[in-house]
Amino acid sequence: MQTAGLRQTLKNSLPKPFVEALISLKYSGTKLGNSKAFSAFTGGRRGIEIGGPSLLFKTILPVYKKIKSLDGVNFSSHTVWEGDLQSGRSFNYFSDRKGTQYICDATDLAQIKSSTYDFLLSSNCLEHIANPMKALTEWARVLKPGGAMILVLPNKASNFDHARPVTTFEHLLADHESGKTEDDLTHLDEILALHDLSMDPQAGDLQSFKQRSLDNFNNRTLHHHIFDLALMKQMLGHLGFNVIETAETEKDHFALAIKTP
Repeated sequence: MQTAGLRQTLKNSLPKPFVEALISLKYSGTKLGNSKAFSAFTGGRRGIEIGGPSLLFKTILPVYKKIKSLDGVNFSSHTVWEGDLQSGRSFNYFSDRKGTQYICDATDLAQIKSSTYDFLLSSNCLEHIANPMKALTEWARVLKPGGAMILVLPNKASNFDHARPVTTFEHLLADHESGKTEDDLTHLDEILALHDLSMDPQAGDLQSFKQRSLDNFNNRTLHHHIFDLALMKQMLGHLGFNVIETAETEKDHFALAIKTP
């Protein structure tokens, strides 16, 4: 999330529509050729988004305007991406449309009953989670059988992670089985050695970046793991999802998966 610092500065000084117009330039000129296949499972249906709202779902994959309703999950009442948040009917995802904002970790959706939603969205969020298989297990739980998950993860080739290796599926399983918690900093040495600070100006110099990273439990800015489409398919398949559509752009990997009954 390279625009985090810029987004927060703009949020503090400019009207929201103008802020969104500026930041959406990140996606200008990018089109998802099979976007209709993805949006077919969200139109007129009830969903939830983990970490959002996201401009990606207004631009290159514009599903917000066609859905029936959308609730949201964020880990804290204050994040570097969204600023101050309040639980309750305050998740403003499109125009004046609002859903319920949940304040909880993405690995623990205990506030939400199983099989509640028709679809789940998540864009550029799972990489910030130390135990992604635990998170995906919870996300699957709140989906109805036959429900759809649209998972979007960053393409490392175009961001500050380009020198880091893709995480192995075995590593993710081991993290899940060992009960890895969100205060984990297992990958910090690798991140400090391979994070391209020239592509992440908001991180500052190495010392500033290290200090921010050590406080990751509170700010959640680290990318714990690195993903590609093959790994995304492995994770989702392991959890009983049928991956029916994938796509890639310069910046992101996309997967559409259906929860099998």
